[in-house]
Amino acid sequence: MEKKTAVLFIIIAGLMGFISGFIIANYLNRSDIASLRARNDGAATGTQPMTGATVEPTLSPEEIKTKIAEADKNPENFLFQKDLGLALYRYGAMRQDADILEQARLLLDRAISLNARDFDVVVGLGNAEFDIGFYRKDAASFQKARETYAKALAIRPDDVDVQTDLGLTYFLQEPPEYDRAEVELKKVGTKNPRHERSMQFLVQVYVRQNRISDAKASLEKLKSLNPANPAIKELSTQIARAEGGAS
Repeated sequence: MEKKTAVLFIIIAGLMGFISGFIIANYLNRSDIASLRARNDGAATGTQPMTGATVEPTLSPEEIKTKIAEADKNPENFLFQKDLGLALYRYGAMRQDADILEQARLLLDRAISLNARDFDVVVGLGNAEFDIGFYRKDAASFQKARETYAKALAIRPDDVDVQTDLGLTYFLQEPPEYDRAEVELKKVGTKNPRHERSMQFLVQVYVRQNRISDAKASLEKLKSLNPANPAIKELSTQIARAEGGAS
């Protein structure tokens, strides 16, 4: 129950906008969906959605199947695998659909076999594996994400967002490994002491470890960096509850 509460806190606190690749997908534009559909129709329309439109963008299973079949017929076309894989990843994450994410993972894995040094593809694959692990509560997928993020960091060692996501694989897996999450998240601070997202989760790691003084100290650093950070209120509440023995 406590683990579910931890994830629920992330959602309630508005931290979902900061977690990982699976949250990046929340910024998917309807134009991305239109682009995928236009390719299915054989011509890009360039049509932009109407401002204020409330209809959720969707792709039919047939549309997705058609594009994947096209990718399967062109397995050596790196750009096709990359573009479709990343687009499907964003769409699957937006829909919180692990099956679509799995299809994206296969495309991105194929793209990596063609070009293992493309940073966007490597990160996209790691994000897809991360999301599958999250939605399916699958520790093996989180482990795959860690291995892929390590490859991404070998390409760009100073990428603090990937480093943060690596730490979060330990924080969000079942069961969590808070000690290892702490190690990875603290590496971010050595690369960029002003990185707010990693600091937010480091506070939560300390709370879960009942290290209240460390949690308070990290929260104060976060406040000094950005007093308007939207996570501060909920993090303060978590610390107060833990301090009062209510967590």
